[in-house]
Amino acid sequence: MSDTTQFLGYINDGYKTKGEFITMGAAMLGQETVTGAHVKVPLKTLNRHGLIAGATGTGKTKTLQVIAENLSEKGIPVLLMDLKGDLSGLAQPSPGHPKIDERHEKIGLEFTPKNFPVEIMSLSEQDGVRLRATVSEFGPILLSRILDLTETQQGIMAVLFKYCDDNKLPLLDLKDLKKIIQYATDEGKKEIQQEYGRMSTASTGSIMRKIIELEQQGADLFFGEKSFEVDDLTRVDKDGRGYINIIRLTDIQDRPKLFSTFMLSLLAEIYATFPEQGDSGRPELILFIDEAHLIFKEASDALLDQIESIVKLIRSKGIGLYFVTQNPTDVPDAVLAQLGLKVQHALRAFTAKDRKAIKMTAQNYPDSEYYDTAEVLTSLGIGEALITALDEKGRPTPLAATMLRAPMSRMDVLTDSELKALIDNSKMIKKYNEEIDRESAYEMLNEKIEKAEKVKAEEEKRKEKEKASRSRGSSRRKSTRMNPVVKVLTSATFIRGVLGVLKKVI
Repeated sequence: MSDTTQFLGYINDGYKTKGEFITMGAAMLGQETVTGAHVKVPLKTLNRHGLIAGATGTGKTKTLQVIAENLSEKGIPVLLMDLKGDLSGLAQPSPGHPKIDERHEKIGLEFTPKNFPVEIMSLSEQDGVRLRATVSEFGPILLSRILDLTETQQGIMAVLFKYCDDNKLPLLDLKDLKKIIQYATDEGKKEIQQEYGRMSTASTGSIMRKIIELEQQGADLFFGEKSFEVDDLTRVDKDGRGYINIIRLTDIQDRPKLFSTFMLSLLAEIYATFPEQGDSGRPELILFIDEAHLIFKEASDALLDQIESIVKLIRSKGIGLYFVTQNPTDVPDAVLAQLGLKVQHALRAFTAKDRKAIKMTAQNYPDSEYYDTAEVLTSLGIGEALITALDEKGRPTPLAATMLRAPMSRMDVLTDSELKALIDNSKMIKKYNEEIDRESAYEMLNEKIEKAEKVKAEEEKRKEKEKASRSRGSSRRKSTRMNPVVKVLTSATFIRGVLGVLKKVI
């Protein structure tokens, strides 16, 4: 039996599936592609999360595009974080190319150009469906973890939320949150202290500074109404294809705090909203987080714990999370251990540190008699990757160096006119892009302060009047009180005495 025949059995047995699946490409032995040795990933295990890693320019984004297309065709909606701005081409069919035809001939798959239903979304002022959430929806715990508050500061945040709940003060945006902190520090300090206990002015000041830091990264655009309903991420078109929702993040690459704030809010909302799915055989929604290191780069320990918990729990809701980054070491070990599908593109060994990282990366993959993993990692070409997934019984599939299929959609961005047409035809734009600023804690507390100041002013005015009245009364009494000399001179005795003298003289 030849090596190729043995290898074909190794791949076909390892990637055998009875249910629905997506085909990633064909396995390679050395530099040769084994036509028909298809590497398939069961839909059933796609909610077990995944990783797409590799050096810049090795094809990570195109791999993401391929997986998103195949999921959409299967009726599974997708959410993509587009930090580089190169995923909008999913809305247009591929123009085709002889090299694509040559690649698919080697793989043993027919290539058919297609476009897919796409919804463009935005966290900022870029065009697209605006994604927002209220401060109340975040809640004190998640917000405290995002702001990296101390235990004492977390307690204060919880008290402020409780006060707003008890007094029916909606916390919708950051100006509401800043106002309640200001109120608790100044005008309402005595009222809140009597009911909920003492608050340190130093702690409320620290919380305020951290909120302002978040605000400076553009979070004031994200917090507010109308809140985005996560059920709208699970739409399918009239042909039964899942929508590919693309969030344009090209203008927030240097604002990781806003990015991680949004991600945690979204995942927490999905977990709270979606029902338990059980073993349904296919996921409800797949999320791809490009440039995933931005989430973990500046995350506090509390924030990392929150992410780890969500990654562990959210798969029971039928949600799959896929992290896209340059190196698996960008992802914390606790999260990396939860990832079922791993697509590893080439890594480059330019330094001793790079070579050490490659050896560590190789240890994340199953051993194989057909591959020296560390060596293959540096020799893979563009559009080639090492793949291991989970089979239908949850077992890791054999490691396979794979020539990946090409995207069916355009591998380039939409033109300005194409993007405008796509956005103009969106029904979601009409639903979410009206900015609402209804009466909330900010306005209500301002009104309360104004009333208190008015009452105080009236009280001071009343006291001034009383004081002035007392002063006038005192003056009258003083003016009617006779001078002692005058009193003597005008007394009857004095007058009679004077008159008696005068009479004698006369």
